[in-house]
Amino acid sequence: MIPRYSRPEMVAIWSPETKFRIWYEIEAHACDAQAELGVIPQENAEAVWRAKDATFNVARIDEIEAVTKHDVIAFLTHLAEIIGEEEARFVHQGMTSSDVLDTTFNVQLTRAADILIADLEALLAALKRRALEHKLTIRIGRSHGIHAEPTTMGLTFARFYAEMDRNLARLHAARAEVATGAISGAVGTFANIDPAVEAHVCAQMGLVPEPISTQVIPRDRHAAFFATLGVVASSIENIAIEVRHMQRTEVLEAEEFFSKGQKGSSAMPHKRNPVLTENLTGLARLVRAAVIPALENVALWHERDISHSSVERMIGPDATITLDFALSRLTGVIDKLVIYPDNMIANMEKFRGLVHSQRVLLALTQAGVSREDAYRLVQRNAMKVWEAGADFRAELKGDAEVTAALSDAEIDEKFDIGYHTKHVDTIFARVFGPQGAAGV
Repeated sequence: MIPRYSRPEMVAIWSPETKFRIWYEIEAHACDAQAELGVIPQENAEAVWRAKDATFNVARIDEIEAVTKHDVIAFLTHLAEIIGEEEARFVHQGMTSSDVLDTTFNVQLTRAADILIADLEALLAALKRRALEHKLTIRIGRSHGIHAEPTTMGLTFARFYAEMDRNLARLHAARAEVATGAISGAVGTFANIDPAVEAHVCAQMGLVPEPISTQVIPRDRHAAFFATLGVVASSIENIAIEVRHMQRTEVLEAEEFFSKGQKGSSAMPHKRNPVLTENLTGLARLVRAAVIPALENVALWHERDISHSSVERMIGPDATITLDFALSRLTGVIDKLVIYPDNMIANMEKFRGLVHSQRVLLALTQAGVSREDAYRLVQRNAMKVWEAGADFRAELKGDAEVTAALSDAEIDEKFDIGYHTKHVDTIFARVFGPQGAAGV
């Protein structure tokens, strides 16, 4: 990814230096296990660790690869240059390139997942704080973009929290899905390497042995991982779209923080645009773009081909780096989001009580009016609000068929905003737990 949408910690996971360091550790740990089994001399295994503090020369490895046309062989040649050819004689004993490449890729993915998990935890903390802050801040709920019934800004934040909490569970599962390693040799039969070597290397690298590999780790694991990243990205966009809607001039119920000195437009000095959440919508598309290639990587020829390789060299860094940046940016948006409660009330009252139509409908049915007739009566008066700007409550009180069933006081009671917040505590307890709902 370009530096504009990258953060250093995640970028470092995918650097050539990190990759070669992981390759080295896998080879060194494998040598230790081989020596323990008596397959190679102990002194040769110990010699490999002499490169522990070495800085692998990326340019030199690239130079060798230009001749060998094979990246793992190029690395092994460079390692021999560092520790000596005789000392390196038993490095990679019984292994195949995919043992190194696939195990390394999964180490990188698990490390990336750890960062993304921390990102999600930070976002969840921000969403919870804002949910509690605006637990009873009334705003109009919308369906199809049209006023529906009252809700609260706290419930809006709470539903995004619940969605991201599910994503956190998915990400933990996705991390576990790819936290496997394979040191099983050509076509995965362990013919030339003992399974104990795999067990040792995986333990040292924070992985578990793949139950059965061919010459590669099965790619359904990676498909599940990248699909999870796509779901998280879609949830980011879900929140971003809500913020973008709320910031529209004719809505203006909330807006991204506009810092001192910030400019919204090169042509129109008055502009304050939702640029961060628009950016998040775009970044979500990029993360989701990795999902289909990951799914297509599942189908490989026989025990191994490399049709997946070029794809993963790109989607591994790009998807994780982009999602890391997007989660961090969204956390900042939520932390600083400016909320306008007065505008929320003003927007809700634009249609002069219309949002209480369901309560009147239900009251009429409770009073003995058939549902069909009740719907007709309420809609008849509601259309006067839409079409002529009438006051809904006044129209109901002036409708003889309505007042034949409901008194003025009973009609007034149906316009109580508090009615719509009576179960907010129940919902918050479901989302945050009893203590969390109370802000503990």
